[in-house]
Amino acid sequence: MKLESVSVSLLSGEGKIKGLLVGNPAGYKTPSAIQVDNASLSLQPGSVFSDKVIIHSINVQAPEITFETDLKGNNLSKLLANLQSGSGGSSSSAKTDSKASRKLQVDDFLISGGKIHVNINALGVAKSATVALPDIHLSGLGQGPDGITAAELTERVLQAIEKEAVQLSGTIVADLSKDPANLTKGLGNDPTGTADKISKGLGGLLKKN
Repeated sequence: MKLESVSVSLLSGEGKIKGLLVGNPAGYKTPSAIQVDNASLSLQPGSVFSDKVIIHSINVQAPEITFETDLKGNNLSKLLANLQSGSGGSSSSAKTDSKASRKLQVDDFLISGGKIHVNINALGVAKSATVALPDIHLSGLGQGPDGITAAELTERVLQAIEKEAVQLSGTIVADLSKDPANLTKGLGNDPTGTADKISKGLGGLLKKN
């Protein structure tokens, strides 16, 4: 992960995040998973010095999301698995880390104006398409006394993005499957059968979500 800059005014509580880049896990071909040029946030200034930072809003503007799948898994789910593994999952060590981590409260988290680049590489088919990402709106995160950690916040956001990405991929394949020869161009015989297998594979990913 790379981050160009973060700036927050301790007087107004207004802040900016610039140049966030999240790379893909090993084994995936596309250059990155998430790119965010600009995001803004608003927090309660006095909370910066307390045990729980109160963030009124985070607005991620026009992110570029890449969803790469081979129908067995995808880059976003792998990122989630890596995140959960890195935080220790639900083990006692994770609970210790959670106690040591700075707590957050995020009242409102909005992702707007984004795009998803869908890349399907399966059964000898390589197809890509870019579609608009519906706004993702999360609220009331960490409002209890325990709050949430940055890792837990990231996990919630990634889960929401992956869910939208899988659904959009299914829509794209459904549209392409109206012309199976286009979906499986260059593969020779039985384009309809291959298209059906791809659609069923994405259906399996949808059930996981």
